[in-house]
Amino acid sequence: MPFEPDQMAAAPPRPALPRAVLRRELLLVLALSLGASAVSSLISFTGSLTRPGGLRDQAATLNGSSAPGRPWLDLAWQLFGIATALVPVLLVAHLLTRERPGAGGPGLSQLGFDARRPRSDLGWGALVAAGIGGSGLLLYLGAHAAGASLTIVPESLPDVWWKIPVLVASALQNAVLEEVIVVGYLLRRLDQLGWSPGRALLASSLLRGTYHLYQGIGGFAGNAVMGVIFVWLYRRWGRVMPLVAAHALIDIVAFVGYALLAGRVGWLPTP
Repeated sequence: MPFEPDQMAAAPPRPALPRAVLRRELLLVLALSLGASAVSSLISFTGSLTRPGGLRDQAATLNGSSAPGRPWLDLAWQLFGIATALVPVLLVAHLLTRERPGAGGPGLSQLGFDARRPRSDLGWGALVAAGIGGSGLLLYLGAHAAGASLTIVPESLPDVWWKIPVLVASALQNAVLEEVIVVGYLLRRLDQLGWSPGRALLASSLLRGTYHLYQGIGGFAGNAVMGVIFVWLYRRWGRVMPLVAAHALIDIVAFVGYALLAGRVGWLPTP
């Protein structure tokens, strides 16, 4: 399963706008998306630390009901949340079109977010997911046992017909949002602003870790390491699509697996 670097996506970007404009643009995109999530996560973690009891005695729910007892309203809220979470990705796509005026096509293709290599993207994504997913589960179980992680509840949705489809859609949304913004877009803009590859890698991985800090120290550390790996792979491949596939597969297994196994196996922590 050969994977040649994507020359179009990996080509050194040329700033189309002054650095001050790109800097403001980057800060605004992050403020509307994962930068705001990082601040929210930091506040949430502070609250968890100052709450009586240990971290593992508290729970962090990833996909919860928005209208308990009202499944159709709940479904509407779930779909609304998934759709609006992807708006920053559309904004990034729009902003990137300025770098190729008149070229046509989506701006996200400059990050390697396209369907030109579906088999190799999915294949490599599955390999990455297998490695990171397994080690991530072990890290979480160890951190939880050590009291460094909250009890993660991947889903607490009602048992209705749309539960699994919504969990899969939520996983896809997480993957697209995070990999497009915190890897592809962030690295492109930092490169254009003159950041060194090492500084850009540190910024991307720390941002990823921070917006997962609401899960506890284990969540921060595990996702920061994942961020380092994903940045390295993106630099090597020049494509964000395999990372989207890997992230989506990890989250689908986590969300659906929890729905099927919670309360049925003794090794999986539950509230």
